[in-house]
Amino acid sequence: MQLKLAHSPDSDDAFMFYALAKGKVPSGDIEFVHVLEDIETLNRKALEEVYDITAISFHAYPYLSDKYGLLTCGASFGEGYGPLLVTKKRLGLEDLKGRRVAIPGAMTTAFLVLKLAQPGLDTVVVPFDRILEKVENGEVDAGLIIHEGQLTYKKQGFHKLLDLGEWWQQQTGLPLPLGGNAIRRALGPERIREVAGLLRASIEYGLGHREEALAYALRFGRGLETQQADRFVEMYVNHWTLDYGEKGRQAVQRLLDWGAEEGILPTRVKVDFFS
Repeated sequence: MQLKLAHSPDSDDAFMFYALAKGKVPSGDIEFVHVLEDIETLNRKALEEVYDITAISFHAYPYLSDKYGLLTCGASFGEGYGPLLVTKKRLGLEDLKGRRVAIPGAMTTAFLVLKLAQPGLDTVVVPFDRILEKVENGEVDAGLIIHEGQLTYKKQGFHKLLDLGEWWQQQTGLPLPLGGNAIRRALGPERIREVAGLLRASIEYGLGHREEALAYALRFGRGLETQQADRFVEMYVNHWTLDYGEKGRQAVQRLLDWGAEEGILPTRVKVDFFS
């Protein structure tokens, strides 16, 4: 059976799926076809049920919960860290009123949490890998950065205004749930359980064979040095990735409930976790 498995072209996802991509984990009668696209594109395509297994932003889940459930492995959480709001000029949060802020996508979790933390900002969608460029040349006054930019922004001369992971932890005492792997409900319980087991085995293989998995992940690091890539993988592929646990599940539900309470999300949903 051929299944389309879609994820972001960055080092943490590459690390996570290394064993499946390179045949390190036997997959039985399943042939995984790996598709790499940016997270906002994956969110949009999930609305159309394009892929069997796909990385999504948790922000997107209420819009596609009729088609997909969440696998209990493969998620990214920020434990006291997360997407960053940065500027080139030294500004305070109060200075952002009336100024343009670049965001990496309207369905990203980063944008949802920014709206919870700083409602009313004037935002514009920019591809995630061009946000710092737009801030640099003055097209926008601030940028919300995800992926590797969280480690490189200082070296590039930008200033941090707000760490959304810190803010979330202060508000809730929980890790910040950013994105997870969704699977089509139409595959059925037996196949879903099988895929969940294979994904977990792939993550376990990477964590147990860190050096070789990291060497593969470096191909997707967009300029990260080995030490930086290792740090980035450590941030987002860890015990939370193997299993949300009760606290992780609580964090996802709290995020979506809060978004609905504030009218950012269309409705409250009960999250279905498949293991």
